[in-house]
Amino acid sequence: MDVVKSINGVPVRLTDERWVHIIENHDDLAGYYGEVLGVVESPDYIIKGYKHALIALKKVEENRFLAVVYKELDENDGFIITAYFTSKIKLEREVIVWQRQQ
Repeated sequence: MDVVKSINGVPVRLTDERWVHIIENHDDLAGYYGEVLGVVESPDYIIKGYKHALIALKKVEENRFLAVVYKELDENDGFIITAYFTSKIKLEREVIVWQRQQ
């Protein structure tokens, strides 16, 4: 299990069980363990997800993102739920919680 700090300073953990879930359901992410953690630590955008989840996004191509869904339970604990590559996110339709300054 590895832990990184979110942009809110919350420790966010990626458990072995969640990593297995991610690569079983999104086999294109095998080999991207460090990148998944890095997106939480240093995203380009954070958008609002379902049920208080946050989705950290890192642009990997013009219209394609690595998305990492996670929850911050309190200021001392958070966890990654899943991760995937997507080109379906349209930022103009999302609730942007945080964005990297250009």
